[in-house]
Amino acid sequence: MKADRAYPRFIITAKGTRWVEGGHPWIYAEEVLREEGACENGALADAVSEKGKYLGTGFVSRESKIRLRLVSRNANDRFDSAFWRRRVQYAWDYRKSVLRPEDLGCCRVIFGEADGFPGLTVDRFSDLLAVQTLSAGMERLKPTLFPLLLEVLREDGQVISGIFERNDVAIRALEGLEQGKGWWGGEHPASPVTEICENGVFYTVDVENGQKTGFFLDQKYNRQAVARLAKGKRVLDCFTHTGSFALNAALGGAEHVTAVDVSESAVEMARQNAARNGLADRMDFLCADIFDLLPSLEAQGGKPYDFIILDPPAFTKSRRTVGSAERGYKEINYRAMKLLPRGGYLATASCSHFMPSALFEKMLKSAAADAGVELRQIEMRQQAPDHPILWNVPETDYLKFYLFQVV
Repeated sequence: MKADRAYPRFIITAKGTRWVEGGHPWIYAEEVLREEGACENGALADAVSEKGKYLGTGFVSRESKIRLRLVSRNANDRFDSAFWRRRVQYAWDYRKSVLRPEDLGCCRVIFGEADGFPGLTVDRFSDLLAVQTLSAGMERLKPTLFPLLLEVLREDGQVISGIFERNDVAIRALEGLEQGKGWWGGEHPASPVTEICENGVFYTVDVENGQKTGFFLDQKYNRQAVARLAKGKRVLDCFTHTGSFALNAALGGAEHVTAVDVSESAVEMARQNAARNGLADRMDFLCADIFDLLPSLEAQGGKPYDFIILDPPAFTKSRRTVGSAERGYKEINYRAMKLLPRGGYLATASCSHFMPSALFEKMLKSAAADAGVELRQIEMRQQAPDHPILWNVPETDYLKFYLFQVV
């Protein structure tokens, strides 16, 4: 390591050193033995082993259990504007390689650690960028980073009218950051509502009031897989949100689609999206709790649907609640399997990385056994490639999506 480096140094335990050398970019506060040099919240610091070996450079989070988030393991890197521009360019070039050209108008441009921007999410919805900044380092970097985002995209011919910040999330408190939302900078359109087209389906997206950043982009190609199976079928889309799976099923030629969500505002948006796409004549919409609806449908007898889609919100956001989440997943999957006829189809998903694939599959086997059915797997899928998975960062691997025939 260069002796003239100007960054403060965090001396890391042997355990923490092994963790970092294994490829994970997070260093927890309990693994910091001592600090050498003053370092402000959100500033850069070097991580060094007890023996003086350079481990990497990252952003300091004074309020978080994750004390240091590494952004580089190269001691020769200079973290100037040119460095961050290369990072943005690399992230955009990756999307251009792994997505179809027509998908670039609505995609995740930056996916946190997977793109070398810890705690940063950037989603593109047509001419708007919706951004969540969830770490002190990224918050501090915004004045440099956001203009670079606009520069890289616009130089590629992309029309971007403004950046809307969705920092109205409680997790920012863990970083000592205030919550809030609104336009960044002085350049923005009059409205935070725009329209996107994904898989040939048009959606209204409200980046100010929609869930997360306004729309869930990670199921993009899983929706296409559902559309391929839906032709001629009677479909029940549970947890429909603004209707994405339901609309893909209808566009794929489903005989009829019922879209259900517990949120009346989401159901109304789904209804509007159906009308916008000319699909309302083969769809109906219901505001209901799925945990109540599925048992009531079963009690009524008959098999009204031959394709059921389960795409619930994350039932667990910590390891402490995995047990209750597993019970929740089993309940809805068991009920869906009971409701389907033999030969019917089931799409089921989990979007929590705390629910690993092995546990999710164990739950599905148990639900099938209790329902007295067998599952014929069609395919297992994950998140779209604009949400890349780093194998050394398991937190980036979160979405599990299965398609089955119930036999």
